[in-house]
Amino acid sequence: MPPRPAVTQLPEAVKAELDRRLIAGGFSGYRHLAEWLEGQGFSISKSALHDYGQSFERRMAALTMATQQAKAIAEAAGDDEGALNDALIRLIQEKAFSALVEMEEAGELDLIDLGHMAAKLGQTSVQQKKWQVQAREQITRKFAALEKEAAGGKGGLDMATLKRVREEVYGIV
Repeated sequence: MPPRPAVTQLPEAVKAELDRRLIAGGFSGYRHLAEWLEGQGFSISKSALHDYGQSFERRMAALTMATQQAKAIAEAAGDDEGALNDALIRLIQEKAFSALVEMEEAGELDLIDLGHMAAKLGQTSVQQKKWQVQAREQITRKFAALEKEAAGGKGGLDMATLKRVREEVYGIV
C-alpha cells in the first residue's frame, strides 16, 4: 500500500483551513497554498496539494450531487410507507460505497470502515421495516378496538366518523 499523502497527516485545524481555502479558491492556486502551508511549518509540494485537491473536489461534487438527488427524491416521492427513507438509504449506500472505495484507493480509508458503514445502513433499513410493521399493526388494532366500541354504542365515535378518520387522516381505505 502506498504511503499516506502528506496532506492527510496535517493537524486537524490546519487541514480544515486548507480544505476551506481549497473550496473558497475554487480548487486552484496550489502554489499559494503550498506557500501558506510552508509559512505554517509544513512542506507539501504543489503537485501533492493538487492531487489532494482533485480528490477532495471529486468528493465534494459527489456529495453535492447526492444532496441534490435526495432533495429531488423527497419532492417527487412523498413518503408512502417509508419509500422516501428506502430511496435515501439506497442513494446513501451507493454514494458512500463510491466515496469510500475512492478514499481507500487513496490510502485514506480502510475497507473495514466501508464494511462497518454498510452494516449500519443495513441495520437502519431493517429497523425502519420493523417500525413500519409495528406501526401498521398498532393502527390496525386501534381501529379494530374503535370499530368494536362504535358498533356497540360504547365509544364516543360513530361508524361514519371512524370511517372518515380511517380514510382521510390515515389514508387507510
